[in-house]
Amino acid sequence: MQLVVARVGRAHGLRGEVGLDLRTDNPEERLAVGLTLATEPAEAGPLTVTAARVHQGRWLVSFAEVADRTAAEALRGVELVVEADVSDEEDAWYPHELQGLRAEFEDGTVVGEVTGLEHLPAHDALVVRETGGERTLVPFVRAIVPEVDVAGGRVVLTPPGGLLARDAASAVVDRADDAQGEG
Repeated sequence: MQLVVARVGRAHGLRGEVGLDLRTDNPEERLAVGLTLATEPAEAGPLTVTAARVHQGRWLVSFAEVADRTAAEALRGVELVVEADVSDEEDAWYPHELQGLRAEFEDGTVVGEVTGLEHLPAHDALVVRETGGERTLVPFVRAIVPEVDVAGGRVVLTPPGGLLARDAASAVVDRADDAQGEG
């Protein structure tokens, strides 16, 4: 199974260096000089790392196959992938392990199915297709997803009211502009 470790961002400078949007907790190992990475789409690679550094909090990488800014710009949006290995961390799951899990409440009521994982700026979010067909993003934080049971084929959700599409009709919205209009 292929695992995305980074997505290529914009070019940096004139010599083919690119910024990366990381999808790994271990960039030092995954982006080590000399490693060759497969790409998605496959025709964009493989790419061999010749230099990797952190500049102003962002990872910048050079590849042997990318000689200039034009070639670097052509890589924008390409995903760098590796063969997935088994994680030995207790609270770490790969997206392919989560996809297809049943999403349910603590009492066993089925909410839907996990169809993917989105990487958002603040935290990751589970993409859940609810039983009614709606696509809902569920923040992948312990307070809302207290249990992930890959072997049992399920995730347990404890969402606040109004988070799920099935709760939309009962959601209470307090609008500041409504309060100002009364009086």
